Amino acid sequence: MNSDFYHEDIQRLKPFLSVGFIIITLFSLVFLKMEERRRSYVVLKLTREYKKESELKKQKEIQLAKLIRPEFIESIAKEKMTLRRIKATQIIHLSPNTSVTYLKSVSLKNGSLN
Repeated sequence: MNSDFYHEDIQRLKPFLSVGFIIITLFSLVFLKMEERRRSYVVLKLTREYKKESELKKQKEIQLAKLIRPEFIESIAKEKMTLRRIKATQIIHLSPNTSVTYLKSVSLKNGSLN
C-alpha cells in the first residue's frame, strides 16, 4: 500500500517536473543568449579600442618621421640654436699615427688652441 502511494505521487508530479524542466531549460537558453550578446559587445568595444590605438600609433610614427628628418633638424639647429653648417677646414681627420702634440702645433700655427 505504501508503494502504491509513492507510485501515485510520482505520477502526479511528472507533469510538474516536466514543466519545471522545460522552464529551467528555456531560462538557461535565455541566459546563454544574453551572455553571448554581452560578450559580443565587449569584443566590439575592444575592437574599436584596438583600431583607435592602431591609428594613434600610426600618427605617432608619422610625427616621429617628420621630427627626425635631416632638413627639419637642420632648420631647428639654425633657427633655435644658431648653429651653422661645418666647413671643410673644421674637420680634423685622425689616423693612428697622429699625435696630440702634432695637432697642438698645427693649431698654434693657425692661431687657435681649439
